Amino acid sequence: MKKEHVLHCQFSAWYPLFRGVTIKSVILPLPQNVKDYLLDDGTLVVSGRDDPPTHSQPDSDDEAEEIQWSDDENTATLTAPEFPEFATQVQEAINSLGGSVFPKLNWSAPRDAYWIAMNSSLKCKTLSDIFLLFKSSDFITRDFTQPFIHCTDDSPDPCIEYELVLRKWCELIPGAEFRCFVKENKLIGISQRDYTQYYDHISKQKEEICRCIQDFFKKHIQYKFLDEDFVFDIYRDSRGKVWLIDFNPFGEVTDSLLFTWEELISENNLNGDFSEVDAQEQDSPAFRCTNSEVTVQPSPYLSYRLPKDFVDLSTGEDAHKLIDFLKLKRNQQEDE
Repeated sequence: MKKEHVLHCQFSAWYPLFRGVTIKSVILPLPQNVKDYLLDDGTLVVSGRDDPPTHSQPDSDDEAEEIQWSDDENTATLTAPEFPEFATQVQEAINSLGGSVFPKLNWSAPRDAYWIAMNSSLKCKTLSDIFLLFKSSDFITRDFTQPFIHCTDDSPDPCIEYELVLRKWCELIPGAEFRCFVKENKLIGISQRDYTQYYDHISKQKEEICRCIQDFFKKHIQYKFLDEDFVFDIYRDSRGKVWLIDFNPFGEVTDSLLFTWEELISENNLNGDFSEVDAQEQDSPAFRCTNSEVTVQPSPYLSYRLPKDFVDLSTGEDAHKLIDFLKLKRNQQEDE
């Protein structure tokens, strides 16, 4: 995998070519000061939040007396930088896309940070929603700091113009998403995207699903992308229509899901195991899905989550936990 392959998978590189078969989106240049804010390792203070956080009332006067808010004029107040011009551009784009969007950078979306959002979703309605996800995401940080981490060429890193991508929000069913692997412009493998779950309809309709994806690939993707080797994600809706979701480099930086990269690169054993479509034609791709509930696995994003108590404290959702935390801090100070 070379650096040019990574560059070709930037959203702005492929979206104009495939606009008609993917979700409507808006691309905004990311100002340098916004990038600096997103990479700032300090305390998480979300910029652009208009609504003040709500606070639960204590159950009794005794509890209220336990909370002593500092009125020290020297107490430092953390404030987030504001980006009024950029915020206006973002809100106008969100409104033009129906009021709710799925955000991402050049390559990655903050899928590992969905848990921190108030709705436990990547659905965003304001710039502050986007900032909260982006500042909490290792995937976003990797886009900024290590975009060429698995590239084999040792040429200087190209200059990257970072962009905020806003995609019209659509309620996508995880069981209808698939990842497709292409080598030398030939579709060699299709994997269930949400491989941690068993979906009965995939096992029953795998031949039809495979055929629909093959037809879509031949009509809209094959020989049209900038490289011969690549990975693309699709969504098959309830009517059987296939939509392009994203492109990824053909290499280790991309999750191979139910395949291994050794299999995909060598093309050995692609039809040797798992639940795969019987090849009726020599060019039929291998199709893999989770074929029983016995093989269900935990979500790969769980390792990025914080304990629920931490989240409750940070959002102020549980007043009792906040009171207990303040009592603990007071006792620690008295002991010292």
